[in-house]
Amino acid sequence: MLRGAMPISPTRRLGALFLTVSLSATGGPAVPVDFGHRVVQSYPHDRDAVTQGLVVHRGQLFESTGGYGTSSVRHVDLRSGRLLEETRLAEELFGEGLAAVGDELFQLTWRAGLGLIYDSETLAQSGQFAYVGEGWGLTWDGTQFIMSDGSASLRFLDRETLQEAHRVQVREGNQPLTALNELEFIEGHVFANVWNTTRIAVIDPKSGLVRGWLDLKGILPAPFRTESVGVLNGIAYDADQGRLFVTGKRWPRLFEIELIPPVGELAD
Repeated sequence: MLRGAMPISPTRRLGALFLTVSLSATGGPAVPVDFGHRVVQSYPHDRDAVTQGLVVHRGQLFESTGGYGTSSVRHVDLRSGRLLEETRLAEELFGEGLAAVGDELFQLTWRAGLGLIYDSETLAQSGQFAYVGEGWGLTWDGTQFIMSDGSASLRFLDRETLQEAHRVQVREGNQPLTALNELEFIEGHVFANVWNTTRIAVIDPKSGLVRGWLDLKGILPAPFRTESVGVLNGIAYDADQGRLFVTGKRWPRLFEIELIPPVGELAD
């Protein structure tokens, strides 16, 4: 049994943890688990990057940035924060969520109803797709894309057609959880930034239930909290190495973190 505030890699039986707390004593949905965190490492991050999507793919860090006239998709060196490659979006497009599958990157835009597809090696645009409504966050669960639109819904998109197959409403208990933003699929669960907060919801994608919370209030040291710094937004998981990264809009740092489960909740 883990005792005290012992950090864990996200890969260390997250599913087992949520299984043990999945039902309350009355048989209904359990109160979500509150995770703590430990900062493993801090890396430089571009102060001008309005982070909307973040993904680690084949050991490489990619980022989608937003803003009209400033949106881009980027290949970034993790350790130095140096920009290795960049493709800028048209001025009328506002970049949003980002996901990677195979040799391609998939990027949403905010209000244009347009998704963009890139070659992950060159960042050359290779295609596009359409969707209805706003685009916020995007992730890949190994079979299909999962998309957020700022509401309480998670949309599931078919890999081949990139059209919506179904959707799930996210709920904390019986209450819908809105403002779901940047997404990352980690060991069977969707981690979702809740817009304009310091909290990340951990969601069961099948039921839509919030199984846990991660509050990153204070993770950015006070000297870096200038007026230009925006909200927490950006989650990337390196599945090969079991590493979890977070950052925010115009944050000067990107953090590698480990989760700390509630005391006594995780069996060894």
